[in-house]
Amino acid sequence: MTDRKHELAANLAKVEQRITDACAAAGRPRQDVTLIVVTKTYPADDVRILSELGVRHVAENRDQDAAPKAAACADLPLSWHFVGQLQTNKVRSVVGYADVVQSVDRARLVTALSKEAVRVGREVGCLLQVALDAEEGGRGERGGVPPAGIEELADLVAGSEGLRLDGLMTVAPLSGEYAGRQQAAFEHLMDLSTRVRRTHPAANMVSAGMSADLEQAVAAGATHVRVGTAVLGVRPRLG
Repeated sequence: MTDRKHELAANLAKVEQRITDACAAAGRPRQDVTLIVVTKTYPADDVRILSELGVRHVAENRDQDAAPKAAACADLPLSWHFVGQLQTNKVRSVVGYADVVQSVDRARLVTALSKEAVRVGREVGCLLQVALDAEEGGRGERGGVPPAGIEELADLVAGSEGLRLDGLMTVAPLSGEYAGRQQAAFEHLMDLSTRVRRTHPAANMVSAGMSADLEQAVAAGATHVRVGTAVLGVRPRLG
């Protein structure tokens, strides 16, 4: 085993134990929570090692990094998640490799994703990114639809050809009433998920929690956690 593979295996084991412990504390089965490893800024070689170690879900947030990496790893049994703010001019590229887009937050993006998914004959899973720091009628600091706009956008995704409404995603906000209150933020997301599932019962995916707050996300009921640094290490600075 190479040094890097040994390092990643050890880190994965620690994260796995954290998820297992969090599930036990919440009275949830371990299989209720899926780990998505966020591989942004790390090379395709790391993705290949992660796959060898049993990782099946990876995430990226910049198309210019993700597209070549996904192409280099096309032979691996991986599901690719796009988690960054997505501009419509990147939709054609992203639909080429992403199985799930976790950052759907506006009607124009839904229209673009649907058009491209139909063109290439793919079905793309969509999570609505919820901005818990958004002012009324606005977007969040890191993108996202405000809670008041979720149901209308959910209906649009569900009715769009080539798209599948999978659920909701959020990033713990840095400002507003939920700043520093990660578990309260994630519990609110679960309440919003319950509301969406009244109309769209299959949209039961809730993506919340990262390296620093995955325990709070599991306690609140998240089905997926997005972990980067705790698996891959502290990210190099982007130039």
